[in-house]
Amino acid sequence: MSSLNSGMFSIGKDKEHRIGPYYYEIGSKNPKKRFKYKMRGKRVHLTIKPFICSRFKHSRQATMGNLTFTMIKPDAFGAGNSGSIIKMIESAGFAIKAMKLTRLSKEKAGSFYAVHKERPFYNDLVSYMTSGPIIAILLEKDNAVEDFRKLIGATDPSKAEEGTIRKLFATSIEANAIHGSDSDENAEIEGAFFFNQQERF
Repeated sequence: MSSLNSGMFSIGKDKEHRIGPYYYEIGSKNPKKRFKYKMRGKRVHLTIKPFICSRFKHSRQATMGNLTFTMIKPDAFGAGNSGSIIKMIESAGFAIKAMKLTRLSKEKAGSFYAVHKERPFYNDLVSYMTSGPIIAILLEKDNAVEDFRKLIGATDPSKAEEGTIRKLFATSIEANAIHGSDSDENAEIEGAFFFNQQERF
């Protein structure tokens, strides 16, 4: 088979093919993905199995787990607690990589909380999150997601540990002062929802 070059990748007779930071191995055992393309008018099917090239693996692992996303919610902002909350966050060792004051539209709030769309509290959640300004913040620290979840405390402030942000500033389960990503994957998604690369420092 002659090589087919297209943009960032090439496919040929060799068994390994580079696509950006990934290499793909053509084979029929335990296929992970199938690619289809046309060559000289004929449809060709390739089964490929992705794995991360070792020289990229270290840099990828170095960035995993050190970012999290948070929002200071309308109740905390309206009560004038933003400064105290940010001070607690920085005192806990988190570095601010991006931050903006904004007000969510119903469309944007609905999109951010789309995962809860079928839940009974969805409409109330969207209404609450659009009721006033919020502060979106991207944070950096080793073990960021887990450490930040400990810092903010339980969703129900009556059950939050003493000294946590929600124990100090939340007034109810609904008006719980602050949001914190619950996984590395969601931190990446939520951060990208509010900040492009030019807005990160």
